[in-house]
Formats: sequence, C-alpha cells, structure tokens
Amino acid sequence: MSTKIRKGQAPGPLERAEFSRRFRASFVDPAFRGEDDAIDRLEAIAWDAYAEGRKSPLTRKAGAGYADPDYDLAIEWLETKERLARAQEAWADPNGKTRALVICGSPRNDGTCPGEISKTFRLAGWVNEELTKAKVEVDFLDLSLLTSEYGRKIHPCKGCVSTAMPLCHWPCSCYPNHSLNQTNDWMNEIYERWVAAHAIVIVTPTHWYSTPSALKLMIDRLVCADGGNPDPTSTHGKKPAEAKALELKGWDYPKHLDQRVYGLVVHGDVAGIEGARRALSDWLDWMGLIDAGDQARLDRFIGYYEPYATSHDVLDKDAAMQEETRNVARAVARVTAALRRGELKAEQVELPRPRPK
Repeated sequence: MSTKIRKGQAPGPLERAEFSRRFRASFVDPAFRGEDDAIDRLEAIAWDAYAEGRKSPLTRKAGAGYADPDYDLAIEWLETKERLARAQEAWADPNGKTRALVICGSPRNDGTCPGEISKTFRLAGWVNEELTKAKVEVDFLDLSLLTSEYGRKIHPCKGCVSTAMPLCHWPCSCYPNHSLNQTNDWMNEIYERWVAAHAIVIVTPTHWYSTPSALKLMIDRLVCADGGNPDPTSTHGKKPAEAKALELKGWDYPKHLDQRVYGLVVHGDVAGIEGARRALSDWLDWMGLIDAGDQARLDRFIGYYEPYATSHDVLDKDAAMQEETRNVARAVARVTAALRRGELKAEQVELPRPRPK
C-alpha cells in the first residue's frame, strides 16, 4: 500500500534583501556599528548556509545498531541520544536514587517584565520541600527561564507525526536547524531530565482556559516520546515516503516515558482550571505515565475574581491550598516508592492496545 505525498503549502525561499533585514535585526544596537564589516561577513556565511540548506553542518556516520550505518547523522542528535540511553539505564537501576522532575509551568519571574515571582513558583517550592522530605532527589525545571534568560529557547513542534509516526524521531531531530538559525534548543536537555525521572510533577497556572505557551511548547515537543522512531536512518532523515511505508507495514508506537508516576497542581483565578487539569491528566495517561491518585491531581482557584494585585497575599492566607499542594507531593512520593519496590503494578499498561497510536 502506498499513499500520495501532498505538497503546495510552503512558501518559496527568502529573497536576499529580506534575509538581510531579518539577519540584521539582531544587531540594531548602535554598539554594533563598529563591527559592521564583521557583521557583513557573518551575514554572507549565514546566507550561504540558508541558500544551501545546511541544517546539520556537523555529522558522523550512524554506525552499528542503525538501519543504515553509513547514513550521516547530526552529531548534536547523536550526543543527545547517548545521554538519553545513560539516563534510561540510571532510571532502570533498582538501587539508584529516586528522582522527581518538578516543572514550574509559569512564564513569570521577577527577573523580567512582571518584576515579581509567580504563585506557581511558590507552589512548586512546596512540592519540592515535601519530595525532599521523602528523600526524593528533586530536579527543578523552571520554564520561566524561556522569558528571562538570554538565548533560552524551545522551538515549536512541526507535527512530523501527522505525516507518519516513524518520521517523528526520538529524540526530536527537527532541531537544531542551523540554516534557519533554529538553534539553542532547550529540549535536548529537557528530554534527558524526563527520562531520568521516576516521577513528574507539573505545577502550572491557567492561561485562557489552557496551559501557558511555555509549558505547551515542551508538551508538544514530547510527542516523539509517545511512539517516536529511535532510528532516523530508517527514514533517511525526513523522507516522508519512507516513513509512511514503515508505518503502513505496522508500527508498534513505543512509549519511551511510560512507568513514571505523575502529579499535577493547576491553579487559576476565574475559570478554566478543571479543563486544563483534565487535559494534562489525559495527556500523561496517554503517554503511559501513572497517576498517584486523586490527591495528586489538584485544581484550585487562588483569589477567585479578586484583584491580581493581592493574589500573593491571598495565597499566603490559603492554608488549605498550601496543604493540598503538599499532599500532591506526598502522594507522588508514596506511589513512586511503592512502584519502585514492586508493590504497585499498572496492570492496564500490560494489556495489549487494539488501536495503538
């Protein structure tokens, strides 16, 4: 069986003048004027990379264990893949430390425009405290760094999976793309942190009935963890016809992050918390993670229809909310410990899926 590759959406390449305008947008500060000659030379190199489509200028042969050992894979991708393999080994070691990844999903912090820390950060801090008390090693991922640190980026998912699952590589091979200046992709580090964790706790505000864009960027880029192809040579990079043929032969949709425990703390001030929490629960369930019970899935309002200006003060007084947040961490710690001891089995994960995807 074969299927037609649909074409016609992508625009043509940029004209030289438009490329120059975009390239130089990073150098408008008058302090750069003394280096205009150097900027001219750098622009010429960048234009050449763009015109030739040099996505991955540094490569090496894939080697043994890949479908096509002679295929040139990006060194950056290979290094990430090797780190994930080591992280998975550490995760699977029954004698290793129990590790939890606590994710602060708010884009706010006091190092950028808002000038004040987020309530999410405070809630995540209480989660950290309880996990640490339970002797869980905490890795704290603060996604607000996307808005406050120089060069910190998570590039958007390109939806390769919707062409064919094997085209979506694990870990993602869409980035970096040096020809388009799509570099410094934080996900190369974040994938490793997810793999190493025995438990995941996401703490997030609600933005317009959903999760904040910073958190959603990470979520979308984790699609490759659910069914993704660990061997880009099997599709010779991004060859849609080869990927479609592989999927149509029968794809097993490997779940690269299953058997991790999760907890959620979702907060808001007017509406949308239940929908956001359910969407996160459904996503994590689909990925094969294990919820730590009803006390580990929390959605609450902080200062319902009250001024934003006093929301931290409201949280200070909401002792019940603080304790419920700590209970999320306690539940996650207990269920994770039971799972690692072999006292808890997710039987539903072992059932064959009649319609895997």
